[in-house]
Amino acid sequence: MIKTTILAMVTISILLTGTIAGPIGLFQPAEAAKSKGTPLPTVGSKEVCGDRLCSDIPEEEKPKEVKKKEQVKQEKKSKESEKAKDHPLKDKRAEKMEADTTSRAAKTVTGVVTSVQDPGQGHEGHQLSIILPPIENVYRGHLSYAASENVQLVVLHGPLKQGMAKGQATWTPDGKTIYGLTFLDNEKSSGFWQFSGNALALHTKQTEPFSATYAVTYTELLKENDNVMIGTKTSTQDPAIGHEKHQLAMLLPLNEEHYRGNITFDASEPVRLVSLIGPLPKGLLQDIPQWTTDGETFYGMVLGSPRSAGSMTFTGNAIGFHTLNTEPFTISYSLVLAN
Repeated sequence: MIKTTILAMVTISILLTGTIAGPIGLFQPAEAAKSKGTPLPTVGSKEVCGDRLCSDIPEEEKPKEVKKKEQVKQEKKSKESEKAKDHPLKDKRAEKMEADTTSRAAKTVTGVVTSVQDPGQGHEGHQLSIILPPIENVYRGHLSYAASENVQLVVLHGPLKQGMAKGQATWTPDGKTIYGLTFLDNEKSSGFWQFSGNALALHTKQTEPFSATYAVTYTELLKENDNVMIGTKTSTQDPAIGHEKHQLAMLLPLNEEHYRGNITFDASEPVRLVSLIGPLPKGLLQDIPQWTTDGETFYGMVLGSPRSAGSMTFTGNAIGFHTLNTEPFTISYSLVLAN
């Protein structure tokens, strides 16, 4: 009995000693880790400094390494903010162009019209059906039409500035507001047409009304847009070697990048659309029309058919109009560059 009691007391002593030693063994590594500054885990997105969140510790009590880390973060944030100000994702010109080109959505209008007496001075004996009325901005679009008789296609450009009407076709309702007039007679009663300008209409030189059905898809572009040019220009002597007796009205100057777009125009005489391509090595242009001002830099020269009015698409490193005559010509136009 006595042996059994002594054995029980020894067993209890051993168990108690193990119980106390266990927690002591656990506490010591934790305290050692804390005293050595070993990084502790984060809670969510917040860092833990010892037994508290770093953000809860007063500035003067924070360890040096914590202060340095926060300082680096703040400096990085400040630099990124300044960089965003100095280097925006889009430059102002790009933002302006994007705002301008998206400010008007493409529209499609269909209908049937009956013509009325043309209100233009000098056109009192003619008939006119307005499809898109005159506006300050520029229409760019496609027209499909079918009429009860042959009709002419009309686009207005302007109004022109004072003194800019110099022989090209014009249209005015009152003698004060004057537009350049693209007047295209295909001698057809139906067809398709790509155009750009400040107004669109169908016209005949008859006194009796005509009717027409149409579908027009167009975009209304702002005048201030870099992709839109409206104007009137008088030609000058062509500066190219071998073209000294010719006339040239350069609308889009030489550029490394290609231009492409649409132009609708009327001129004081038949003119040719000219597109310059290059520069190209001289050896590649044998027996091909070429254009050079210095005999060193050469461009391929593409000439369209002569006409005094029309609408056409183009591409090239420079765009203008050309004649083989020595006397200047005047041209009014609406030009829209493709994006």
